Amino acid sequence: MSAQIVVVGGGVIGLSVAYALARRGRGPRVLLLERGQTGQASSWAGAGMIAPVAPDALTSGATPREGLAMLRALSSCLYETWARDLRDETGIDPEYRRQGGVDLAFNTKEADELQAMSGRWKREGIVFERLAQADYHRVEPRLNDQVQAVYFLPDRAQIRNPRLLRALRIACQQRGVTIETGCEVANVVEQGGRVRGVRLEDGTERPGEIVVLAAGAWTGGLLERLGRAIPTRPVKGQLALLAGPPGWLRRIVEHGSYYLVPRADGRILAGATIEPDAGFDSSPTEEGVREVLEEAFLMCPGLRAFPVERTWAGLRPGSPDSRPLIGPLPGIQGLIVAAGHKRAGLQQAPGTGEVVADLIEGVEPRVPLEWCRPDRDPVPDEEVPSVRS
Repeated sequence: MSAQIVVVGGGVIGLSVAYALARRGRGPRVLLLERGQTGQASSWAGAGMIAPVAPDALTSGATPREGLAMLRALSSCLYETWARDLRDETGIDPEYRRQGGVDLAFNTKEADELQAMSGRWKREGIVFERLAQADYHRVEPRLNDQVQAVYFLPDRAQIRNPRLLRALRIACQQRGVTIETGCEVANVVEQGGRVRGVRLEDGTERPGEIVVLAAGAWTGGLLERLGRAIPTRPVKGQLALLAGPPGWLRRIVEHGSYYLVPRADGRILAGATIEPDAGFDSSPTEEGVREVLEEAFLMCPGLRAFPVERTWAGLRPGSPDSRPLIGPLPGIQGLIVAAGHKRAGLQQAPGTGEVVADLIEGVEPRVPLEWCRPDRDPVPDEEVPSVRS
């Protein structure tokens, strides 16, 4: 009989781990615990952008940059299949679309930064084109006339995260996964150097021979109770949703850390602030929303004509060096960490789910994990950029 597996966290990472295991026939042995409701925290608040990847990225090496590129590539390759299968299994279309995107610069400094970024794209084999000025509006007609440089990445894609999260939850349950909500885990139960399950805040326990900590920004607190100082500090990001007509914006538009993501129904998602010192406060603020809207109107001034339908904020789980924390925790047999994805949780979720399932099944993970092991030396590595989700 296979081991009982407890997945702590019902965001996109936890649900993806559970779904990857369920696709391998292990659903009836998986228990997923969520402190609130599944998919209602940072995963729901993300934009669902999926970065373009090089065709041969999965054959790269295992440096931090190459490992991250491999994880992104694996996720990107899986998303099209997962989206189709989830739609067939649940009737919910996660709206995976590869409509391309444009990156903008409004001054010489930003143009130089984009040119440097294009060098990284070239080294990684990512397809891009620096557009001639006459082509700016051919590729995306709604751009600000004042833009100075535009790079077009035709393989940039998106997934509609609220739909994805609902589909993952239902598909997991249909495949035998037990999901308990309103269950806040107090600590991991371990004895003799191996896990025995988890204890909830109400004092009850859930036994398990394998525990996967995928609790987002709350993962660090659980690790601290085990005597491991591996922080997953929350990074607040505020977003706004504008009600536009279908097809008004063709592409994903990015300017630095800000972005516009057009949904199939015409709504346009604008984000996002980066607030590393906000703690666990997920309330949108007037100042944060104003910042997001000002950037949105800079990128596409015509957005001023559309009403703001809603605003919200999410708490992205950070890590000391902006790399995710994925892999077993040495010294405690059966404990696996899957957190710290920062702004790229949605982007890297399928790949994370599959490599964690590989670890649980005792097979070689399809992405080398040395670069993101939870117990690595947490030295900031500016050569590995954070990618937004």
